[in-house]
Amino acid sequence: MTLSAQSGRRLVAALTEVRTGVADLRLPLETTGAADDRALARRLRDQLDDHLLPRVRQLGAPLLAVVGGSTGAGKSTLVNSLLREEVSPSGVIRPTTREPVLVHHPDEGAWFTSDRILPRLARVTGPGRPARDVPDVAGALRLVPHHGVPHGLALLDAPDIDSVVEANRRLGEELLGAADLWVFVTTAARYADAVPWDLLAEAARRRAVVLLVLNRVEPGAREAVTAHLRRMLVERGHDAHVVVVPETQVADGLLPPAATSELGGWLRAVVGDGAARDGVVERTVRGAAEDLLAALAHLAAAADEQRRHAERLREAVAVAYAAAGRDVATATADGTMLRGEVLARWQEFVGTGELLRALEERVGSWRDRLTAAVRGRPAPERVARAVGDGLVHLVVDAADRAAERAHGAWHADAAGAALLGGLRLSRASADLPDRAAAEIRAWQGGVLDLVSTEGAGRRATARALSFGVNGLGAALMVAIFASTGGLTTAEVGVAGGAALLAQRLLEAVFGDDAVRRLTQVAHDDLRARVDALLDAEAGRFTALLDAADVRPDGAERLRHAVAGLTVTLVELGDAPPAPVLPPPTSAEPDARAAGEAAEGALRRWWRRLWRG
Repeated sequence: MTLSAQSGRRLVAALTEVRTGVADLRLPLETTGAADDRALARRLRDQLDDHLLPRVRQLGAPLLAVVGGSTGAGKSTLVNSLLREEVSPSGVIRPTTREPVLVHHPDEGAWFTSDRILPRLARVTGPGRPARDVPDVAGALRLVPHHGVPHGLALLDAPDIDSVVEANRRLGEELLGAADLWVFVTTAARYADAVPWDLLAEAARRRAVVLLVLNRVEPGAREAVTAHLRRMLVERGHDAHVVVVPETQVADGLLPPAATSELGGWLRAVVGDGAARDGVVERTVRGAAEDLLAALAHLAAAADEQRRHAERLREAVAVAYAAAGRDVATATADGTMLRGEVLARWQEFVGTGELLRALEERVGSWRDRLTAAVRGRPAPERVARAVGDGLVHLVVDAADRAAERAHGAWHADAAGAALLGGLRLSRASADLPDRAAAEIRAWQGGVLDLVSTEGAGRRATARALSFGVNGLGAALMVAIFASTGGLTTAEVGVAGGAALLAQRLLEAVFGDDAVRRLTQVAHDDLRARVDALLDAEAGRFTALLDAADVRPDGAERLRHAVAGLTVTLVELGDAPPAPVLPPPTSAEPDARAAGEAAEGALRRWWRRLWRG
């Protein structure tokens, strides 16, 4: 892979699309593995902001070598010894490195004082508080200019990756993700621990250039320990270069110059050779970008699962409240409403026999007999009141059952239970009876308007006046409950007669076609009002999902970004392998000679590589 200005712009565009997709990704539901997926999304966003995008945008920026490792491995002492001055505090208190320290050449401070890399960390360039408020030192990056750092290089002493302080651990991992070059420090006593190998596995996955510093090696154990470490690297497929720092006396917090000569020579060689430097940048960029692809595919699958899970939760609510709507629709169509109070009030109003006989008589003055039959009966408003009360109870009971069912389905699901968060949604809303009563009154008002409008016709006016709008309205309310499928045998006769009476009365006044139309309109209006009430009840649940903001296009956007990045990487070609230095010719080389030998060997290796 060769990064030119033009290819760099293409890669920046592809990475920017990835960054947008990751930033817009929402994984709010507590599905299996969601916490890990959210952490992965944050790591990818940080990696893009901290390293990939700034590096590809500015290929000529100094290499950032992040010095990381386990607690007590001697990272800060190594950094100080390389520069022959204490720039990063070291000591016996753990964790020693409490804030990251970035050391750069004085001429290159502008690369780091801005938020070009590590934008979330405030810059501290001297004593006192950082330029912007931060909650703790883990939110600040201390910048130290120093002439001992060669041009084109910056050293970042990172917090321990196994620190007892969680914030330090997270920051240490984030800083390693921002590195062009990993300098991983371990000791002869701890190099076989899990922590170094976990980090090396991550580096291998990203194809990062790694310099593994084996610190505090007893002179007599150097050969055996180094051979064992190299064997472990080969077995695990790692190509990290190993630098050995012997156990030696520390004076004034610094190691002797000879102890860090190989390390210093290797770093100077990398930045001093253009081909070597470009190789480090391009290999690290390529590896990090390829590592993004697998992680993005995983996040896209996680986004798919979030969408499917949200749909299942929404469906559980829809099923529960649809069943409630069907229950109400059935009860208002199968005769169930024509028992109890409604039936009693209707019988009081029309009687059980006189009005029916008056309607059935085909001769005589039917209007006079009908008027006489209802004269002196209780007002029809009692029927309407009984119908209203019955409908309110019917709706509230159905809503209670739906709430219990939906709540149970969500409570049994980890994501649903997290959304509920202790909310008491297992019963209908406390104000539902009042809202239902208002809707039923409005429906009854609409029924009266229907019969009033229909009765205004010249043919029906006289007949309607003989019974009254309220009476006809009560009859229409009863008529829409005409079926008797939900009643017992004993109730069928009485309720069926009541329904038949209402039907015959309306037909006598308005005619068959008009009655069918009025009944359908009144029934549809009632159904719409009940559905609206139940939809509002269901909305208590679905509003929680809406607030969670599970975006249905999150996975698609990520996959589109993955496709674009994949095409760009294919166009750019393969990355070069990591630079490998030969081991020193003697166990304790002279500091200056070792540094010069390392630089020369690295330059020769890179020339051979780039010539093919």
